[in-house]
Amino acid sequence: MLLERPGQPLREAELPEPQQRPGQLLVSVRACGVCRTDLHIVDGELARPKLPLVLGHQIVATVAGEKRRIGIPWLGWTDGDCRYCRSGRENLCDKARFTGYDADGGYAEYAVADERFCLGLPDEYGDLEVAPLLCAGLIGYRALRLAGDGERLGLYGFGASAHIVAQVARHQGRRVFAFTRPGDDEGKRFALALDAEWAGGSDERPPEELDAAIIFAPVGELVPAALRVLAKGGVVVCAGIHMSDIPSFPYELLWEERVVRSVANLTRRDGEEFLALAPRVPVRTSIQAFPLERANEAIEHLRRGEIHGAAVVQVRS
Repeated sequence: MLLERPGQPLREAELPEPQQRPGQLLVSVRACGVCRTDLHIVDGELARPKLPLVLGHQIVATVAGEKRRIGIPWLGWTDGDCRYCRSGRENLCDKARFTGYDADGGYAEYAVADERFCLGLPDEYGDLEVAPLLCAGLIGYRALRLAGDGERLGLYGFGASAHIVAQVARHQGRRVFAFTRPGDDEGKRFALALDAEWAGGSDERPPEELDAAIIFAPVGELVPAALRVLAKGGVVVCAGIHMSDIPSFPYELLWEERVVRSVANLTRRDGEEFLALAPRVPVRTSIQAFPLERANEAIEHLRRGEIHGAAVVQVRS
């Protein structure tokens, strides 16, 4: 399913089988998670994607000619030599290349990927169930770590990432407060079913102050909203790759050592740690599957907020 230019639907296309270079693996794609980043690329909100482009960066695949199953995440290549790579921050590499953005991704039957950036997958999960762990889970895990150790955790935007992070947070003994779109009663019920202590609209105040908040929804107005319900010394983590402008807010919301920070991409270490942790929790993913040729439908459901959990494109059964 090919994106020829932003603002247009993906087009079903026949492409040559990709050619692997030294150090790369040719893989047979089995499933690929649908991410909000894909939606941002389709809508032209992220500059300079490779075009035409095969989207998808939560790829579950088997190595061609082998039975080995691997995961291919967003981070597809780094130079390994810049100041960021050398200091353990390869997620910030200036020359990084990303799957389904700089290189063709997983909305296809075959793909190639740098073997060094592929991840082993836990056997406890099927192809569809494990796909959301490769971005929704990994970015959520990194955001959770950067949110600190606070007990009272708010999650704004209860979708693919939040429904995974909520389970990890509860496993760690935290209390989870879920914020959904105003009026999304089904989303509230979904959050409460995953042991959120409270669920309400993003325009509501929780019953007590929060120690940290993670914002998954790409809505800049949620930053001051989260600051307003944060305790002293609390942290707001913006976990998306794109967000609408953050409106101005009074300094008193930030004072008393509150922090606003972002999460960018992921590292291979994030992947290894989280994929080892997930089956111990155990994280259970709630998915809605779409055949490859209905990828546009999956993206539209995501756009309208109609996916509770994660959408996954199924390439092979």
